Amino acid sequence: MNILKNLQGWIDDRTGFSETVLPMLKHPVPPGTGWKYVFGSTTLFTFILQVITGVALALLYQPTSETAYESLRYITYQVPLGNILRGIHYFGASAMIILVGIHMIRVYIWAAYKYPREMSWISGVFLLGLTVTMGFTGQLLRWDSNGVWSAIVAAEQAGRVPFIGNWAAHFLLAGETLGGATLSRFFAFHVFLIPALLFTLIGLHIFLVLRNGISDPPQAGRPVNPATYRRWYNTMLEEKGVPFWPDAAWRDMLFGFSVVLIVVLLAVFIGPPAIGAPPDPANIQSNPRPDWYFLWYFALFALMPAWLENYAIIFGPLLAGLVLVVLPLFFSKGERHPLRRPWSIGIVIFIVTIVFTLWHEGANSPWSPDFTTKPLPAHVIGNISSQAREGGRLFYKKGCQFCHTISGYGGRRGPDLSTVARRLNREEMTIRIVNGGGNMPAYGAILSHQELDALVRFLQTRKTESLSEP
Repeated sequence: MNILKNLQGWIDDRTGFSETVLPMLKHPVPPGTGWKYVFGSTTLFTFILQVITGVALALLYQPTSETAYESLRYITYQVPLGNILRGIHYFGASAMIILVGIHMIRVYIWAAYKYPREMSWISGVFLLGLTVTMGFTGQLLRWDSNGVWSAIVAAEQAGRVPFIGNWAAHFLLAGETLGGATLSRFFAFHVFLIPALLFTLIGLHIFLVLRNGISDPPQAGRPVNPATYRRWYNTMLEEKGVPFWPDAAWRDMLFGFSVVLIVVLLAVFIGPPAIGAPPDPANIQSNPRPDWYFLWYFALFALMPAWLENYAIIFGPLLAGLVLVVLPLFFSKGERHPLRRPWSIGIVIFIVTIVFTLWHEGANSPWSPDFTTKPLPAHVIGNISSQAREGGRLFYKKGCQFCHTISGYGGRRGPDLSTVARRLNREEMTIRIVNGGGNMPAYGAILSHQELDALVRFLQTRKTESLSEP
């Protein structure tokens, strides 16, 4: 025991642990900092989890265009627990984005961005941006068709920015077109540059918390006055403050470990997103879809009018980021309690509702062809003539089913054709197929007379939603 005490004393003397780290752990916090305060520290837990799993994946991943796809398949299907490792990294990223969002909502509703914590909020805004960027760069590293096309779409959007658009797209792709240099650049961003910035800003964020203290729970009728707030806050801590460790830290530890456990369980029982087909930029039958946390943004641009898209791409993120950054500069004093600031609750409800609505639309994406749909099963085609059955086969083979639904099978970009025979006669069907219209291409040049006849005969049998109907 004496040897251990002597070793502890030697380490403490050389590192100054008891003089530096322990005071930070023991720093007083306001009373009433309950479970609503755990989201910030739990975000740090998930970031550490991302660093650990990211390092493990980087040891096995090969960031070259020739080997990236196969190395990811090797990690997923051959490395012991490799699939779980990928799953933890994927669900950890999702948890981190959710927690950052909840943390910022809590800070905003409680107006914890007011004096003297303006810089804590501003650093948090940049942390949010870097977290989202980490998610975006990570999707390309899968190096499958979905990831490659998502990067191409992002480059096309960047190219629309006035004056610097070509430069921005060139910088994003590391060249004129997507290739091995693009993968190397995204890998460098995802593994080196962005984590380094995150570590720096997290350190600044924690320093600001220690310097200015954790925001006290707001009380109605107790506005923030920069001239007197620090004196009041320090007096309150001296009289009522409790040490962060262990009085408040145990909730952070319990909630943090619970989130990590949930992430691990999701990785074990659900697993990471499936690896798509190998990248093929020549394949136009691709429907790139971002990870779930970008689906609302994906839906926003898909649903807005084409004339508005360029303005939204350029000014939307810029304006949103600017508003978040300058918010504490214009509203640094005054009431903090949500009941005295009901508009803040209304804004949060409005934004969350919009995001969830857009997310739902993005998950279903009715504006996109469904290239994953399967051929119509026999019970949907029904007991019809051989020519009509051939038309049912052509309905899938010629790509009609990618955009049109029949009895619940197919895409939703075009009209539902489950009962098309009630609306159109044979001649109208033929004209529509041959000449196209709207977003539908003309099929007259790619269908033989026999194929056209079979396809029309099949559509003429579509009179009821279900073959069991009378």
